[in-house]
Amino acid sequence: MFSRLDSAQKRYDELSRLMAQPQVATDSNQLQKIAKERASLEDVVTAYRQYQKISNELTELETLLADTADGNMKGFVKEEVTTLQRRREDILHQLKQSLQPKDPNDGKDAIVEVRAGTGGEEASLFAADLFRMYSRYAQNRGWQVEIVDSNQSGIRGLKEVIFEVKGKGAFSRLKYERGVHRVQRVPVTESSGRLHTSAATVVVLPEVEDIELEINPDDIKMDFFHASGAGGQNVNKVTTAVRLTHIPTGIVAVCQDERSQIKNRMKAMAVLRARLFDARQREQSEKIETQRRTQVGTGDRSEKVRTYNFPQDRVTDHRINLTLHNINGILDGDLDRIIDALSSRQEQSEETHP
Repeated sequence: MFSRLDSAQKRYDELSRLMAQPQVATDSNQLQKIAKERASLEDVVTAYRQYQKISNELTELETLLADTADGNMKGFVKEEVTTLQRRREDILHQLKQSLQPKDPNDGKDAIVEVRAGTGGEEASLFAADLFRMYSRYAQNRGWQVEIVDSNQSGIRGLKEVIFEVKGKGAFSRLKYERGVHRVQRVPVTESSGRLHTSAATVVVLPEVEDIELEINPDDIKMDFFHASGAGGQNVNKVTTAVRLTHIPTGIVAVCQDERSQIKNRMKAMAVLRARLFDARQREQSEKIETQRRTQVGTGDRSEKVRTYNFPQDRVTDHRINLTLHNINGILDGDLDRIIDALSSRQEQSEETHP
């Protein structure tokens, strides 16, 4: 472990020197790439340096303890040694955790797609509830949410909504939401009080930067059209909506939420890039057969992951058999308890099957 930590520290210092070189500072792509790698090492290197500092202090105190005859002084030194040993053990545990294999996409922003599934209008209402849940969760964590595209149904429903979530750890937390979410409740329109079951699908993709995925501009077909839905009196008068089609794969991305054509094109490109990156990762995983099915699940969009039962005030995550009885709080963005449990199970699985 310590050889890996020494290598990480050496690499961190090397990257710091590279960033200070003029030829790197003037190359934005190279600078961005180096800065990203350096940032990925910063936490573990900082913790390792704290560990080394405490270890040096303990060595000095142990020497002092051996050379001191004064009883009061010995007692004071022993107390300080005990305190530092506890701190060092905590940091050592932190370092062991940090060296566990991680999803390379965890540090990225997220693109979330929520779509109504089976259940008609009730499914659209549930999709809107999920969008609100993720928006409130993002708000609670200080993240920024920007809608890319949406398709409304009725007064309060959503057939689909695609949105960006920008903030530290956004993808690492939201990735556990991938899959089919099911709701069981009595619809407002149901006069007989019959329980209705409907569903919505959630897809979470890591937002991909230009330097991570090269796309040939000649492979993209770009169409412009009038936006539909809310957006002001000029929404149907100006051609601001953008549709991008990746010709080799047929993957499409649309953005019509912004009033600016340029902003819509940028957002659509971000979604297209994320979908292409996801498709490439899935293809690679299938080829090398390294994607492992665990109790946490694979995140496949066809997999039922959670049920929201209103009559019983119950939310059950089927991947870890976790049941909570705070459905209104969870739909109001109180997701940490579920996500923490899923994350913990994933870490346990990786420790068992490295």
